[in-house]
Amino acid sequence: MKKLLSTKEVAHKLGVNEKMVYTLIAEKGLPASKVTGKWLFPSHLVDQWVESKTINYPEHSQPEPREDLLVICGSNDLLLERTLSLFMELYPDQTAVFGNLGSLGGLKALRRGVCHMASSHLAQDSGEEYNFSFAREVLQELPAVVNFARREQGIILPPGNPKKIGSIADLGSKNLTVVNRPLGTGTRLLFDRMLEAAEVDVSNLKGYGDELPKHIDVGLEVLSGRADCGPAIRPVAGLLGLDFMPLGWERFDLLIPKDRFFDKAVQLFLNMLPDKSIREMASTMSGYDLSMTGKMIFPG
Repeated sequence: MKKLLSTKEVAHKLGVNEKMVYTLIAEKGLPASKVTGKWLFPSHLVDQWVESKTINYPEHSQPEPREDLLVICGSNDLLLERTLSLFMELYPDQTAVFGNLGSLGGLKALRRGVCHMASSHLAQDSGEEYNFSFAREVLQELPAVVNFARREQGIILPPGNPKKIGSIADLGSKNLTVVNRPLGTGTRLLFDRMLEAAEVDVSNLKGYGDELPKHIDVGLEVLSGRADCGPAIRPVAGLLGLDFMPLGWERFDLLIPKDRFFDKAVQLFLNMLPDKSIREMASTMSGYDLSMTGKMIFPG
């Protein structure tokens, strides 16, 4: 269990009085949980909240651009991994590397200037738009946004769904072991929102703190029997022969700083997205919709 702070402790940590803490919860989104009538604050989420509110980051010098290197950081995806392999097959003089940092980590890597693109699927509060508010907070200005694919998110279950899980609320009412994704990933953000909406007390959810870096890792935990369920994308369920409880479709985007958009490697990769080879790869996996692939979301 992560460390929890009391109202007095979080007030001391932030250097404010306790009354201000309640204002920060109501008006500024300070992460908090109400347990047995008292507010408790996960310390690591308070730290993350403070960082997200930081402005005037120091400038980082940009590395000299290389025409033969493409670096993408952020949220991992099965089709993206295969597309990067195809990219290097089509352009043998190019090297493409991926840093699995989660959606928020990808945006921070963009801010530091260590990658060309960030892959992200951070749902905004409305649930109808993705990435823009997070990009504004982290980067202070919006980068170019190009859609890679739409994906179906949900809960991975064992074959036959032996525990008869039919809703998020069931996770709190059955004796289950879950496996989770790390903080800063779009999947974790969605999962936590769904759990909160279903009023599931995560402190009683066995395995909630067991975080795995990739969607496929979640599927393997369920396949092995070490977990009864976990949040991941449908393609993992199809690949491993597992059951799947859908939670909805999401937009999985590529975010590119304006000063990197016309780099040779970036343009080669973006121009490849409409290729029929990618559609053929996607057709072998359930849970992808490529109707928007390669579309410029911003500027539109």
